[in-house]
Amino acid sequence: MQKIILITGSTDGIGFEAAKALASAGHQVLLHGRNASKLQAAAASLSALANSGPIESYVADLSRISDVTALADAVAEKHTSLDVLINNAGVYKVPDAITPEGHDVRFIVNTIAPYLLTERLLPLLGSPGRVINLSSAAQSTVNPKALTGQVRLPDNGAYAQSKLALTMWSRHMALARAPDGPVIVAVNPGSLLASKMVKEAFGVAGSDIQIGAQILKRAALDDEFAAASGAYFDNDEGEFASPHPDALDPQKNEAIVREIESVLAELT
Repeated sequence: MQKIILITGSTDGIGFEAAKALASAGHQVLLHGRNASKLQAAAASLSALANSGPIESYVADLSRISDVTALADAVAEKHTSLDVLINNAGVYKVPDAITPEGHDVRFIVNTIAPYLLTERLLPLLGSPGRVINLSSAAQSTVNPKALTGQVRLPDNGAYAQSKLALTMWSRHMALARAPDGPVIVAVNPGSLLASKMVKEAFGVAGSDIQIGAQILKRAALDDEFAAASGAYFDNDEGEFASPHPDALDPQKNEAIVREIESVLAELT
């Protein structure tokens, strides 16, 4: 059965390769990017694939909360249901890490934007749907003041904390909405894969990017993920595993969600 799948950050890297794999299998893929020309090129490339399902394109800058809301609204205008949301977009090192409102771009794009997008699209996902959140092996204890923009962190600290915060809200939302909500799973797609972000951040070519693309395809489609809501999949180990201990603490997860909500209240 053809599924409707939205993948953020899908003009290159893991997101694009996952989109290619899913489109080639005949699924309807909703591409997202912040660069219109790159998005157009990605859409054309996927549409030319043999057996490709329908391709749609959505432009949004996820560092802007208004764009996140507009993206959710645009998807909802065209679709009454959504089978899978893959929150793939992420940033590590950027020329200007602080938004005009004074927040760290890593927390906005990696943590808060996917939280808001998921919340806004929940009515389309329903209980059969899936939310796949791109986490990382790099996870470190979240400083709430960094999450809310009161403390500045170096690139590696901001990235690792933003990815743990993503993993924490994934588990919190999954458990809070069980058994009627969608499956929500955090996935480490694999360490140091050959993405643009890895090349820019670490100056290495990285491992085969298909490692990440194929686990996203599995998470979107395979039965092994159907009953895994709230779980964490570590693709370095090739199995479901324990995330950072903080993500297993319900009180800490709830506290992180409160901080996310406070940032959203400020920005909206």
